[in-house]
Amino acid sequence: MAATARKKLRRGKIKRLLAAAALTLLAAGAFLAFQRLLPPQPARAFPSGAIVIGVDASFPPFALDDGGNLSGLDIDLARAIASEIGLPARFVTLSYFGLYDALTTSKVDLLISALPIEPGRTDDVRYSQPYFDNGLVLAVNAPSAPDLQALAGKAIAYEYASSADSQLRAWESGGSHFQRRPYELPRYALDALRYEQAGAALIEATAFFLYRKEHPAWAAAYTYAARAPYAIAVRHEPWDTLRLLDAALAALKESGELARIIDNWVGS
Repeated sequence: MAATARKKLRRGKIKRLLAAAALTLLAAGAFLAFQRLLPPQPARAFPSGAIVIGVDASFPPFALDDGGNLSGLDIDLARAIASEIGLPARFVTLSYFGLYDALTTSKVDLLISALPIEPGRTDDVRYSQPYFDNGLVLAVNAPSAPDLQALAGKAIAYEYASSADSQLRAWESGGSHFQRRPYELPRYALDALRYEQAGAALIEATAFFLYRKEHPAWAAAYTYAARAPYAIAVRHEPWDTLRLLDAALAALKESGELARIIDNWVGS
């Protein structure tokens, strides 16, 4: 009888503990939900009083460390975002493979480093709205955007063993037919197009925009064939970080400042 009573007491205690734990979780969830209804606070998002930004500074034109002097599209964007939020920007240079570790261990507040959106990482991080699209562009020597069907049977220049190779295979599996013209470097493929040795070029957007910036008299039109948006990565909490970040990006887009930064470094 005594043993049975003790078992009942233990079961009762476990139930009470589970109920208390459930109430605690519900209260924590309700508190987080309430916090997300409040206006985002820079002090909660960036408690150090500065926005600490992780960047791989070995990837021009997005970021380059020239003897301690950081420059590039991502650097200018980070400073513009910090100005919108009203806090100073502080940069921490990292290797590309160390970026996400630095973020998840709170060594930095966010990552601005030409990061493609990776769905497999969303359990650990959140991504801002995109700020640049480095997808594949299909370019032609013409005043208007190319029509894929009109390129049937023509030569398409591209970088050998790049994502363009996979895209061409996908088009061909859908019934399209082209003459393939692989080149060692993107600029060689674009040279082939500019000198009319190919009917079109399929190249990453950054390479195309930089090349066209070097040759302003070249009248080339393009359309995106595949998307590869770059975004800013933050931790899941505090929620204020992403809200402040997206609001700053929206303001920079609306004012035209984001377009100016991109045009200055890459062209468009």
